[in-house]
Amino acid sequence: MDSLDILIDIRKIVRSINLESKRVQKDFGISIPQLLCLGHIDRADSKMSTHGELMKLLSLNSSTITGIINRLERKELAKRLPKTGDKRITYIGITEKGSEVVKQAPDILHDQLATKIKSLPESTQQKIKEALDIIVGAMEIEEVDAAPLITMNEPIEPLNPSIEG
Repeated sequence: MDSLDILIDIRKIVRSINLESKRVQKDFGISIPQLLCLGHIDRADSKMSTHGELMKLLSLNSSTITGIINRLERKELAKRLPKTGDKRITYIGITEKGSEVVKQAPDILHDQLATKIKSLPESTQQKIKEALDIIVGAMEIEEVDAAPLITMNEPIEPLNPSIEG
């Protein structure tokens, strides 16, 4: 096997995700991480989530999540709701406009892939994880803060939290 074949396969994956990210941005005016946040909030019984829950969902740092929430608020898709009696906790709620975006959004590649991976035998999932760990180690990117998806529009580690994504 030629290492070039592996690199080509990785490039196909990255390119497909980037193309989908551009399509979602063009069709809905939001990034995939923004869509994932909205979907999570929309599925919650209370139609709300906390900043911490969104950080855990996307495996992103606090400032990146703050940027996502700020952009969703500016687009009137989400709103911050301070907790009564405890101003340290703020809930993020979804607006009617945000719920409509979630309803219209397609089943993104991220969700399709997650479903297919979950349907694989545990031993196959473990082999995939081990192979990806080798690649991440070879690239020396173990400490990179990353969501469980790749997009062109959300920086993994923004140099400036005010950068649009």
